[in-house]
Amino acid sequence: MAGFILDNYVGTAPDASYYLFRTEDDNDENPVEESYWVEAAERADSLGVDIINTSLGYKDYAPNYPRYSYSNSDMDGNTAFITKGANIAFEKGLLLVVSAGNSGNSGVGAPADSANVLSIGAVNSLGDYAAFSSVGSAIQPSQKPDVVARGEEPYLVNIKDDIVQNNGTSFSAPILAGGIACLMQALPNKTNIEIMQLVREAGSQYNTPDYQLGYGIPNLYHALHEGLSADD
Repeated sequence: MAGFILDNYVGTAPDASYYLFRTEDDNDENPVEESYWVEAAERADSLGVDIINTSLGYKDYAPNYPRYSYSNSDMDGNTAFITKGANIAFEKGLLLVVSAGNSGNSGVGAPADSANVLSIGAVNSLGDYAAFSSVGSAIQPSQKPDVVARGEEPYLVNIKDDIVQNNGTSFSAPILAGGIACLMQALPNKTNIEIMQLVREAGSQYNTPDYQLGYGIPNLYHALHEGLSADD
């Protein structure tokens, strides 16, 4: 989103203002991280943040904390602690863009299961489904993933300022989050739910969604046009 290397790389929202909240403990997958995320979301709201981009997903805490793991039926958009927090953030007016996950047929985790977040799957450079991208199911209260963006070998800037390629919905989600930030700037009177629906409706397969690509690859220019037309 924020990456910029003169004449070589421009992120999807390089001039936006950012806060970075670190809620993940790389040393241990611990359920307390869900609480950390909710605390960060509360802080973001207090700071006037418009969009939260999250590249985290929670479901299985085995082997260290198996009693806190969620079942498939818990991925219903209302049960997981972090999902409840995401739903409250949505009610406060924030727009949440969340990685669908890299679990393939094992399905989406939380908070990507929520109907109140835009869950982003991954495609390759040809627009085809990336095999690692988490798929949705009838368990979710709404279509999951919502939409997709390139997550198979997109170009990104690493910590050494080198332009490299990598895989994951942790890249497709921020790529699209930056684009949505630009859309929100162009449509300042739209609510979070209106922006979300414009993005869905701009998907390449909006009329024929599936559990791999959701509503497809969104054309944000089309979303902008539709948003402006609705304001006329």
